[in-house]
Amino acid sequence: MWFFSIAGVGVIGVLIGGVCLMAQRKSLFGVLLSMEVFTLGVYVVIFSMVWFLSGLNSICLVFLAFGVCEAALGLSVLVSLVRSTGSDYVGSLVLGHF
Repeated sequence: MWFFSIAGVGVIGVLIGGVCLMAQRKSLFGVLLSMEVFTLGVYVVIFSMVWFLSGLNSICLVFLAFGVCEAALGLSVLVSLVRSTGSDYVGSLVLGHF
């Protein structure tokens, strides 16, 4: 029974991350944070499935490594955007400027 509660927390995290991702229109930092919530929710669901089925434990580490790579790339894009334009607002971008 505890499997459904842990998986439910993961599903709620995925839903909250998705709603926040769709609601963000201005700031790149907010988009990156909502993507991290989304990734964390998916990780919780995968971890609960692996724990419940007593299966392949290394898939959690592989997914976590991809999540870290996604966060590092997002942070580098954010730093590059702030250095070039002075803010993290997506609306202030011009296609040829970045």
